[in-house]
Amino acid sequence: MTAALPTQPKLSRKFRLQFEPAQDRWVLLYPEGMVQLNPSAAEILKRCDGERTVDAIVAELEAAFNAQGIAPEVRNLLEEGQRRGWID
Repeated sequence: MTAALPTQPKLSRKFRLQFEPAQDRWVLLYPEGMVQLNPSAAEILKRCDGERTVDAIVAELEAAFNAQGIAPEVRNLLEEGQRRGWID
């Protein structure tokens, strides 16, 4: 059983989110390597600062990208990130 998502998700200290010009994409760096992110995942993870709630992240993304009903996709990415240790 997966632990519940934190109310205010934040990126784990083991990972650093940065834009990698050589890859022309956002990546998560960690001591053993790097995870290349698609643009949607990068936009979600950029907002995981321990301040915003999941609902606030969804609302901000919906406003920024003129999208509706993306909460399930955001939650799925956050749950996957939590399973992989990206999210605290």
